[in-house]
Amino acid sequence: MLKLLATLFLAISFLFGAVDLNKASKEELMSIKGIGEAKAQAIIDYREKTPLKSIDDLKNIKGFGPKIIEKIRPNVVVENQEIQPKQ
Repeated sequence: MLKLLATLFLAISFLFGAVDLNKASKEELMSIKGIGEAKAQAIIDYREKTPLKSIDDLKNIKGFGPKIIEKIRPNVVVENQEIQPKQ
């Protein structure tokens, strides 16, 4: 039941705004059509080392080509705040 509520909340929040690739949880990333568990984890692993500066940085992550990037572009953002990579 809790998982269902969390999924519903994510779906509703997704309708009202784009997902920030540098801040989104794995579940939020997976709520984007075209991003499954493996791609969501790949984004998280990448951004822990190097925060994304633009959506086009996804091309540096295995599994993301031009088609998928263009498909998800309307649903994602990259907010460039003072994010420091983990060392």
